[in-house]
Amino acid sequence: MTRADASEPPDEPPDEREESTSTSRTVDLDVPDMDCSSCANKVEAGLSGVDGVERIETSPTQGRVAVTYDGSRATADDVTDGVEGAGYEVAGTSVSTVTFDVPDMDCSSCADKVTAALDGRAGIRDVSTRPTSGTVRVEYDDDTTVDALRDAIESAGYDVTGNDADAASGEDATGTESVWRSTRAKKTYAGAVFLTIGLVAQFGFDGFATVATVLGATFTIADVAFLAATASAGQAILRGGYYSARNRQLDIDFLMSAAIVAAVTASVGFGEHLYFEAATLAVLFSVSELLEGYAMDRTRNSLQELVELSPDEATRKRAAGGTETVPVEDLAVGDVVVVKPGEKVPADGVVVDGDTAINQAPVTGESVPVDKTIGDDVYAGTINEAGYVEVEVRAEASDSTLSRIVSLVEDAEANQTEREQFVERFANYYTPVMVALAIGVAVVPPVAFGAPWTEWFVNGITMLVLACPCAFVISTPVSVVSGVTAAARNGVLVKGGNHLEAMGDVDAIAIDKTGTLTKGELTVTDVVPLGDRTEADVLRCARGLESKSEHPIADAIVAAADGAVGVDHDGSGADDFESVTGKGVTGALHGTAHYAGKPAWFDDLGFELEHAHVVDGAGEHAEHAERSGGARGDHGRAGVSAEVTDLCDRHGCLNLAEETIPRLQREGKTVILVGTEDELEGLVAVADEVRPGARQAVSALQAFGLEVVMLTGDNERTAAAVAEQVGVDDYRAGLLPEDKVDAVRELDAKYDGGVAMVGDGVNDAPALATATVGVAMGAAGTDTAIETADVALMSDDVAKLPYLYDLSHRANGVIRQNIYASLGVKAALAVGVAVPYVNVSLALAVLVGDAGMTLGVTGNALRLGRIKPDA
Repeated sequence: MTRADASEPPDEPPDEREESTSTSRTVDLDVPDMDCSSCANKVEAGLSGVDGVERIETSPTQGRVAVTYDGSRATADDVTDGVEGAGYEVAGTSVSTVTFDVPDMDCSSCADKVTAALDGRAGIRDVSTRPTSGTVRVEYDDDTTVDALRDAIESAGYDVTGNDADAASGEDATGTESVWRSTRAKKTYAGAVFLTIGLVAQFGFDGFATVATVLGATFTIADVAFLAATASAGQAILRGGYYSARNRQLDIDFLMSAAIVAAVTASVGFGEHLYFEAATLAVLFSVSELLEGYAMDRTRNSLQELVELSPDEATRKRAAGGTETVPVEDLAVGDVVVVKPGEKVPADGVVVDGDTAINQAPVTGESVPVDKTIGDDVYAGTINEAGYVEVEVRAEASDSTLSRIVSLVEDAEANQTEREQFVERFANYYTPVMVALAIGVAVVPPVAFGAPWTEWFVNGITMLVLACPCAFVISTPVSVVSGVTAAARNGVLVKGGNHLEAMGDVDAIAIDKTGTLTKGELTVTDVVPLGDRTEADVLRCARGLESKSEHPIADAIVAAADGAVGVDHDGSGADDFESVTGKGVTGALHGTAHYAGKPAWFDDLGFELEHAHVVDGAGEHAEHAERSGGARGDHGRAGVSAEVTDLCDRHGCLNLAEETIPRLQREGKTVILVGTEDELEGLVAVADEVRPGARQAVSALQAFGLEVVMLTGDNERTAAAVAEQVGVDDYRAGLLPEDKVDAVRELDAKYDGGVAMVGDGVNDAPALATATVGVAMGAAGTDTAIETADVALMSDDVAKLPYLYDLSHRANGVIRQNIYASLGVKAALAVGVAVPYVNVSLALAVLVGDAGMTLGVTGNALRLGRIKPDA
């Protein structure tokens, strides 16, 4: 939002060096010629000579430099000169950003006043108000200062309790006090006391006594008490009304102020004695505002819980020995921190010493602690459950996984849903229409029908109360914030209310196979020894051959052999190793040539796979139906018992070519045969295992009425096997990335609600972008997945998918309930005001139509926090 074309010329800003003391600022510079680490080093050297520069972050791949500097000692121009002094041209300068805490800004009309106050100020590029979180984000350049921005917000009538620039410079922000102990609350309490005194005097003692006469108007003790109540409780209302009038905002503060002033004027000037109504309106509306503030605080607390997950301090190891306690913000990449049992991990990093179990629930939502040892990644905000570990910092505090989650959750409010946009458009018509009705209710009956002026004037004031759309306007954002925050606490990052809304409406889910329904890592599932060999013998031989291969299948076999009992090895591997592309590997083990590879290769080598015998390690024959093997000609019978040999000769034996190998392949497994030139020793089956809980997750999604389709680039046989195991409705095999896009488009065209695509966030990026909602698996610590997906499952837990849909679907229901209820109650009360003899009182309109509905929609939204993933 560009402010350069404001209708009124802004005041000349004071000199930045004088206005802004002890304030850190950040400026981003485009330096396209800085395209390597050497260039970055020169830029950093040039900036290090600029007085006041606190931190420099260079990104040669993007040609950008982010510089944090002390605004009291330097300007953005100084920073630019530092870069250009190093010999690099600055192509552009981005604006600085500051976020202010404005807790009293808790509705859309409040936000409009703040925006209007900032509008037209010099140097402001963009303003983003977030009533649900009570914050204002301002992008600005060097034509203004943080202090000037704060003054502008406060000129709209809202106190600024802190900002992130103060936090960065070490200043203490003013803490947000309880709404029930605020200055407004105390004045409201006083107003309630005066109102009670007035009621006792009015109805208990008939006004008690006349105490004064001013301009011909007489005042009883009751009248004075009511006026005192109006002045005390109505002060904040009239102050807000003044700012609304100054900014030309037709909002609730202006309407209530107009109603209070009109009631007092009619009483003093025309003898209508509406002091009680004015006092009641001031006190009850002030109570309503306090209740609304309390309700919004509850919503904001859910956001604050995420912020507080990250620790404030860390124990850092000194280079000279020993440790020191430092603020988390002071940690730099490469620092080593100590994390003791029970402490939170202070930063994203990797374990360099020790082993432990980490509770990753704050980031991934995993309910079971995850074992961590040297080389494993850990995340800021997670909890060290057991052992002592040392962690090397890999990301600064502002760039940790948890920080990105908090930032994206806070930004989710700014991403309006279609319902929010509709509600705001509707509210722009609703309030003027209701004001017109209020005027009509106050004037038409007395003029047209001779009805009592006082009675219908009060009815008009009551209608003004109902003209406030607060509960209606906040019904959607509080639901969105509650749903997004609840999801984040359970390891599901939803990057906007529009995605939450869309996810709850989809009719189909397309799920990638590898890395989503399956683990994405090959493992050995079956070992079938032949002749008199054992499983350990087969794995030992296979490991010796595969240890020098870099193929994923080789890695799986080596890992299985290393973890198997009785498989000893010297680690040397096969001699004369050779990898035969598309077939397998060969090499000499203890002087004997061995082969490991596809069945077709062994068939080419002359092995007869139709005849084989399988025995257990003790030499006893095994069950023919379960384990069969093969040998070349009559070789391999030396270890077979006479009973098995006789059985084979008389009845024929099961064969590898037609039974065992096809059976394993039908199960989606890859078969590797192992043997010498003369003898087949056994086979190993390898597969990408289905994730635990994948079948249950698919079943739960189907129970919600969703069609679940599996998309994979694997062959038809493997796809069919996995599809059968997990129970999907349909599957598509042999797909290239563009084929997955076509499949998603086909599903999207088939269903009105659209389709969600679930993948790994990188390889499936085109399909994720094409779907109505893109969901990335295992995004913790993965920048690309977090940044590109609409929704990110922070852990590799496919069981979170039913939770995500259930939460989103219920959130849509809550939003609809809030909208219909708030409008319905307002409409019913409005009809009651306009219809004679129904007598909807002013107190009822305030307490039910305003405060009651605000509390109602907020409480209903907070129910979303109770939804939990299935254990």
